[in-house]
Amino acid sequence: MAKLKVQSVIRYLGTVRYLGTAGKIVLLIAVIGAAIYWFKFAPVAVERHVVSSGEVVGEVLGTGTLDAHVKATVSTKISGRLVQIDVDQGDSVRADQVVARLYNHDLKHEVEIEEANVSARKAGVERLQADIAHAKASLELASATEARVRKLSASGTVSREEVDKTVEALAVARAGQSRAEAALAEGRKQLVAAEMVLEFRRARLEDTVLKAPFAGIVIRRDRNAGDVVVPGSSILAVVSTEELWIGAWVDETQVGRLQPGHPTRVVFRSEPERSYAGKVVRLGRETDRETRETRVDVAPQRLPANWSVGQRAEVYIETARTHAEIVVPLSFLVWHEGRPGAFVEVNGRAEWRFVTLGLRGRETAEERGGLKSGEVVLAPAGANGAKLVEGQRVKGP
Repeated sequence: MAKLKVQSVIRYLGTVRYLGTAGKIVLLIAVIGAAIYWFKFAPVAVERHVVSSGEVVGEVLGTGTLDAHVKATVSTKISGRLVQIDVDQGDSVRADQVVARLYNHDLKHEVEIEEANVSARKAGVERLQADIAHAKASLELASATEARVRKLSASGTVSREEVDKTVEALAVARAGQSRAEAALAEGRKQLVAAEMVLEFRRARLEDTVLKAPFAGIVIRRDRNAGDVVVPGSSILAVVSTEELWIGAWVDETQVGRLQPGHPTRVVFRSEPERSYAGKVVRLGRETDRETRETRVDVAPQRLPANWSVGQRAEVYIETARTHAEIVVPLSFLVWHEGRPGAFVEVNGRAEWRFVTLGLRGRETAEERGGLKSGEVVLAPAGANGAKLVEGQRVKGP
């Protein structure tokens, strides 16, 4: 084949030598015309798609990260040295599960001292209560004696001096009872104070035991046994697995189409070939002044096996769904002068038509005028395929 082409070229060059100037010009024009025709109207390899009815789903795209709606830092209320950490990153925890302990020997000793102090105060109150009973009995005796002496004094049986002594004894008994009652009141206050100090010591001892604030999973461990911690320093970070959301950022022009409850597809970048169903749980009320995007929180129904807080994901939020008479792939559409159109195959050639689009989905769009069911739309074959022109012949599968 190659040999024949070479021979044809040789014969062509030989013929050119015998042509005059006019012949050469005519031949040149013919060659140029043939080249133009070939490059412009030669069959172009294309991909074909038969348009038909189908479902179109309108979606809004948002990009965000996985975050926990409920999260907490496990810290300590008191300074101390960690002697034990029972969980590690990735471990699940129950609500109020013990996760770490501080050194508590000194605090235990303080509690024991306060417990002994409270016991002593209680014994003191019991003794003062006995003193009250003794003072009450003494007062009753002095009162009865004073009444008897006064009766005898009226008949002249006892002297005035004896009457005075009984009155004095009665006054002393009354003072003794008042003093005992005051001592008992003070003893009870001291007991209450001692019990409050004991309660405080016990609370501080209890603060050496660190517990999980809720059921969830440990996403970060910041300390080890032997570390000295202070109030507010992070030991563990825990998140609730009940409310893990995607905080997706959506262009502000699209937010008006969204509502809580809209179904979504979540595609994590760790698993780009798979999508997870979810729904919109809430819309943000503040737009970023730089990016002009608004945050939309989406709750996926499931998560990848190896999920991590902070990993990125694309969220496709469904805003509409319709069954269209004509559905055309977006990859077969061509925009010309701001209007969409498509090349349709007619008798082996590309025919240009403007189209009217309805609902647009991620890969397809509803077509409402310009195409008929069963017609074949065309697109250049391959990523670097030649552009189609009106009337151009096409070839390909």
